[in-house]
Amino acid sequence: MPVMDIGDLPILQMLKSRLGYLSDRQRVISENVANADTPGYAARDLKPFSFEAHVNRAAGAAAAGGASIAAGPMAATQPGHMQPKSAGKGLAASFKVAKTPDSEETLDGNGVVLEDEMVKLTNARMDYDAAVSLYQQSLGMLKSAIKKPGS
Repeated sequence: MPVMDIGDLPILQMLKSRLGYLSDRQRVISENVANADTPGYAARDLKPFSFEAHVNRAAGAAAAGGASIAAGPMAATQPGHMQPKSAGKGLAASFKVAKTPDSEETLDGNGVVLEDEMVKLTNARMDYDAAVSLYQQSLGMLKSAIKKPGS
């Protein structure tokens, strides 16, 4: 009987993806804050994370006979393999310039509004904490389920 890796559970894979997204989003927001005084810099943000898109990707992989929840990024499994251009960039490769019609812009063309960035960072941190809590609770339930009765 094949042994299933606990990391292959769909809920845990989705939570890991969510945590990775939120980590990358916090990094992009911190880059915005760091460039608040850079002339011509436009604030950036990641495309919103969508559980629905993640589930649809998983359903497509399952329909194609794939065993995993989602096709991950290409990996170099041998030293001679070429790396894809997006290697090492994570989700930050999908960031986009986020300009809103009512965004403030300084005279030097900088479009970073520190107050907005702090709100985004706080929301990302709260979402991250919630995802970590859910991940820990899921692991706790799995540990309870595999315990011997009466122990």
